[in-house]
Amino acid sequence: MRWVATKFDGLDSLEFQSFELPEPAADEITIRVAAAGVNPIDLKILGRLSDPSLLPRPVGYELSGVVEAIGSDARPATPGLKVGDEVVAFRTPGGYATRINVPAKDVFAKPPTLSFDEAAGLLLVATTAAEMLDKVGVKEGDTVLLHGASGAIGAIVLQLAARLGATVIGTTSARNAENVSRFGGIPVEYGEGLADRVRAAAPDGVTVALDAAGTDEAIQTSLELVSDRNRILTIVVQAEAEKHGFHHVGGSNPDSAAFRDAHRAELIELAGSGELQVPISHTIPLEEAKFALDLVAHGSASGKVVLHP
Repeated sequence: MRWVATKFDGLDSLEFQSFELPEPAADEITIRVAAAGVNPIDLKILGRLSDPSLLPRPVGYELSGVVEAIGSDARPATPGLKVGDEVVAFRTPGGYATRINVPAKDVFAKPPTLSFDEAAGLLLVATTAAEMLDKVGVKEGDTVLLHGASGAIGAIVLQLAARLGATVIGTTSARNAENVSRFGGIPVEYGEGLADRVRAAAPDGVTVALDAAGTDEAIQTSLELVSDRNRILTIVVQAEAEKHGFHHVGGSNPDSAAFRDAHRAELIELAGSGELQVPISHTIPLEEAKFALDLVAHGSASGKVVLHP
């Protein structure tokens, strides 16, 4: 079984269908899916497409599972993988499935210390967070303002920034403040007066602003508190970045894709060693993928949402 989009029209276009998975191509690996990560881009990408030849389009980009078959010329990202090994794969169109054929170059050994859920929820948020910090040059001594700090990407930014020696002030709702503190951030409630509360939390000033929320408040506060536009970044509102001259990154950009692919193994290793935690907020049956997507689309999850076949 797998989820596919039958047209480019949001949740209503998705269908849960049976299908016959072919044998893996020479450069592919067949994986029995144990968990699939759910991300807003899984649905948003449909609105950016219009070519009917792409339909039906499989949904999902990250997963974990067990190797079932290996193509004759497959060269996995982790050499020496064999049938029965536990793996994590990203970027893998069609992850919302029970079984899938994946290009071998995108398949890594899953550390035994990492659960299937954590592995399935790791790489999209972790590669995004790593690129955000790299793009604006976060370093020891920086004070970072992070909008949307209590979400899944925020949790990884907080942990990676701490490894770099930076202090992070994270905007959040009052009920999710603990999610920010848990990973070493200083929680500040968003809403009217945000800039003043940030100044109080960072009396020596803010040097970097990262936006994972995309609200007008996030952009305006970032521009007010950080004078160097080269140290402001959003992953949400590209139009605002272009308008005001600061950074925007997204996985569809070739440079972003290359950066994220290059750092997958490193991030898996960090998570496997316990130096990077993936907060899981919901585990949902695969057949309820529409509910899971609606959950992440409305920002109702404080951590990663994963699907279980």
